[in-house]
Amino acid sequence: MGEALAPYRALLASRLRSQLAYRRSFVLDLAGAVGIGVLELAEVLVIFSSITVLGELDLAGALLLFAFAGIGFSLADMAVGHVDSLPTYLRSGTLDAFLLRPLPVLAQLITSDLQLRRLGRTAVAAVVLVIALTMNTIAWTPALVILAVLTPLFSAVIFAALFVCAAAVQFWLVEGGEFANAFTYGGSYAASYPTSIFSLPMRVLFTFVVPAAFTAYLPTLVLLGHAGPAWTPAVLGWFAPVAAAGIWTVALLGWRAGLRHYTGAGS
Repeated sequence: MGEALAPYRALLASRLRSQLAYRRSFVLDLAGAVGIGVLELAEVLVIFSSITVLGELDLAGALLLFAFAGIGFSLADMAVGHVDSLPTYLRSGTLDAFLLRPLPVLAQLITSDLQLRRLGRTAVAAVVLVIALTMNTIAWTPALVILAVLTPLFSAVIFAALFVCAAAVQFWLVEGGEFANAFTYGGSYAASYPTSIFSLPMRVLFTFVVPAAFTAYLPTLVLLGHAGPAWTPAVLGWFAPVAAAGIWTVALLGWRAGLRHYTGAGS
């Protein structure tokens, strides 16, 4: 197992060294990522400067939701977000170099980069999570503690799968980056707010098609003891692992189909 992972560790190590070699540039990039996270938080605070409840969440609940979604998306964006550069490889034909190596193409693409600067957004969301947990009154049980710990991790897994889905679509669209971003970055934006504020079709879309609601909103309902709106009851918050497994199955099937399409078209 260790020998099988050695090539990936070498690729990641080289990427990390290259980023840390220029310390000032890295610090500036990290500060920029922190700034983005702060601006996203400011948007939530501005909204709640005019209202007291959004959906069924007050400010404390909305901050908890924001934190879960922010941590999950920023981790996924750091680890997998660069797969949206696939169209560049497709247009230039350099993806063929990945095909020549005795390693899975998707694994090579994922380990081809690791943007540590995006940890700045993770740090902002993590601070907000600590504050939100102290602001909310939660009847803690062992199950809820496990849910609170695992929610950011499953959130990252779900967002990572969405990035892979978006990349797989590019095998057919190539220039469809904006369409794909609607499901990745659009899903992230939707996950940062209560799904109950959307119309029923949009609520179904961001729960059962693009499972953004499972990344933060539904677990937040469970932690706060809310029932949840129609079609998205709080009990679904316990099914984030199922949603993660389902969207990764779709992502991998889509990726394999896209790769077959690419290799067949190129032969």
